[in-house]
Amino acid sequence: MLFGRRRRDEPPDADRFSVEALEFLDALYGAAVRLTRSPDVAEDLVQDTYLKAFRARRSFAAGTNLKAWLFTILHNAWRNRQRDRVRARVEADSDLVDRAAERGQDTLSAPPDTPESVLLRDTLSEDLRMALAQLPEAFRDAVWLRDVEELSYQEIADVLAIPVGTVMSRLSRGRRRLHAALLAARHATRA
Repeated sequence: MLFGRRRRDEPPDADRFSVEALEFLDALYGAAVRLTRSPDVAEDLVQDTYLKAFRARRSFAAGTNLKAWLFTILHNAWRNRQRDRVRARVEADSDLVDRAAERGQDTLSAPPDTPESVLLRDTLSEDLRMALAQLPEAFRDAVWLRDVEELSYQEIADVLAIPVGTVMSRLSRGRRRLHAALLAARHATRA
């Protein structure tokens, strides 16, 4: 239990917070990859999330769900990045664009596989991965946070900064779309 009675062999509270918060590293990274669709950007987002969490650890209410608190920070950091990105100037390396056009291909190679991406690829079927990827982000986030991360409706509402009713609606609609996409994929492979 976070910040409960401390035994002699346990680290001090700040260290305990760090240890318990870092237990969610893989889950946060997985969510960040789904949000950003880039392992490198996801790593930066998770790093920002932990930096903000460690700086604000005194505001964490003991006895509440640390995982949901961290997911809230992650999603808020992502929303802030998206908002800032819209405001940022677009810059392009014209030499890189010219070389890509000359070769007829993208010179930006795919990022290397990470252990997390390999696990995700090997765990989820291709049809399920594609169906999840095709869901609108709002539905995908709700379905993932509930069905994979097992957050409660209220925790998802807090993470996504939406009412609980909206969470239930997005889950229902997202699951229906996911089901329909999987059925369509199954019928396509049989045909």
